[in-house]
Amino acid sequence: MHQVGSTNMRKLQSISQLSITMDAGTKILVVGDVRGRFKQLFQRVEQVNKKAGPFEILCCVGDFFGEDKQNEELIAYKNGFKHITVPTYILGPNQKEHGKYFENLTVGEICTNLTYLGRRGVYTLSSGVKIAYLSGLEAQGTADSAGSEHEFTKADVIAVRNSCLVSKNCSTEYRGVDVLLTSQWPFGMQEKENVTASKLVSFLCREIKPRYHFCAINGTHYESAPFRMPKDETTQFELCTRFISLAEVGNAEKAKYIYALSLKPVDKSRLLDLVQKTTNEIPCPFIGLDLGGAINKNDSSESRQYFYDMDGGRRKRQGGDNNKRDKRPRIPQIEQDKCWFCLSSPDVEKHLIITVGEHFYLALAKGPINKHHVMILSTKHVPCAAQLSPDDWEELNKFKAALRKFFKTLGQVVCFTERHYKSVHLQINALAFEEGYAWKIKHSFEDKAEEFNLEFETLPALDSEKMLPEMGPYFLAELPDDSTLITRQMKHFPIHFARDVFCSENLLNCDEKVNWKDCLLDKDEEVAYVEDFRKAFAPFDFTDD
Repeated sequence: MHQVGSTNMRKLQSISQLSITMDAGTKILVVGDVRGRFKQLFQRVEQVNKKAGPFEILCCVGDFFGEDKQNEELIAYKNGFKHITVPTYILGPNQKEHGKYFENLTVGEICTNLTYLGRRGVYTLSSGVKIAYLSGLEAQGTADSAGSEHEFTKADVIAVRNSCLVSKNCSTEYRGVDVLLTSQWPFGMQEKENVTASKLVSFLCREIKPRYHFCAINGTHYESAPFRMPKDETTQFELCTRFISLAEVGNAEKAKYIYALSLKPVDKSRLLDLVQKTTNEIPCPFIGLDLGGAINKNDSSESRQYFYDMDGGRRKRQGGDNNKRDKRPRIPQIEQDKCWFCLSSPDVEKHLIITVGEHFYLALAKGPINKHHVMILSTKHVPCAAQLSPDDWEELNKFKAALRKFFKTLGQVVCFTERHYKSVHLQINALAFEEGYAWKIKHSFEDKAEEFNLEFETLPALDSEKMLPEMGPYFLAELPDDSTLITRQMKHFPIHFARDVFCSENLLNCDEKVNWKDCLLDKDEEVAYVEDFRKAFAPFDFTDD
């Protein structure tokens, strides 16, 4: 791979040993430490984008912010006087002093086309390319101790690992992720760098098996020869990784600080391309690595019985104490009597309820689009699906499965949406469409997203609360094709976005019903709708079992 920005376009076409050209897949840019040189960075990116783009995303590793005076260059972009041409995503702080630049960023948006990814997670592009990320430096002290805002712990690493491994495919079909972004180097790559390197990053890289691993903060450009991760409990394949450290933007040595990739998602790539070996490979530097107590043997995929374990060994499919309480932080059950949707609240409109389970109930939507517009709501005060326990999630899936079966008998498919934004209680809307319209639903979401300048990630079928953002608002739609659209771009998010999509000309063609307040029914009409739905749904109602 040659340095981006050269006049020789052939330098942008030699991407990897898989012979992927710049026109073959999703185009991605990655840069090293910016340290406040925003003008220089975004001018360079604009040039590269014109010559070899369009690029879908720019990822920044290392220190994004610099000294206060240098950071003033960002003001022009925040005020709209200058524009960022490629959507840019950054990692979190690597030093305590930089924490102030990330305050009040729960939504993640710093300015137009500049977004803070968060402490850790997996970001999936619309093409299916999966980018795992981990912000900060490894926390000093015990592996499980809580880190500062600029530090990560073993728990963060396990969470990223589990998010990558969550899949509807069986474990032997895990193919890795496309990209791993960290600021800190992995331990074991170069001996002189090991003083400031992280064994937890080495563990994460070995576990999730990225095709490319980018990092920075050491001020050097370094590309290792490709190496293969050993097969383990998660996969029978030996998958190839390329490690790349990027230099600082504007460095005096003119070392490479920007890197261009064109990737076909691993899940859509030919297996032969992923496993075919090349002549210049080196042994994996993480095999037999002494992690010095940072990772227990049971944390590794080499010995883990069940790699979907979402709490790093706390819950197992087989063995262990299944009666132990879930250690996932729970939202306190407070002020349920003041919530319109808590079943124990005196304000809940009980005549809208169709059926009640242990953790959820099914109800007619207030101001429904049609008589089959229903909602799944939690019986207790839970703000969003991301905060559900495994037992909650199991029953929620039962309600969704029952509704899918019910609507199928009517020749219809169902779409589920959740908006965790300006909403205090978990509400999942369910609306059905004629089967012939199923292919139009995703396109309608994409059209409306473009209209409102929103960007969605595409995920596989939603089968775990761990697939959702741990913190912050989001909107998601579960489509009939078993894919999930999700966005965390919630600043100024349109409250009626889902109804805008459903009522659009491509689907139900009833723009007059976008606002639920314009669709309010008399109580007698609501009661009639509920009775009719309850009677038709009865053969699929599992709550009476």
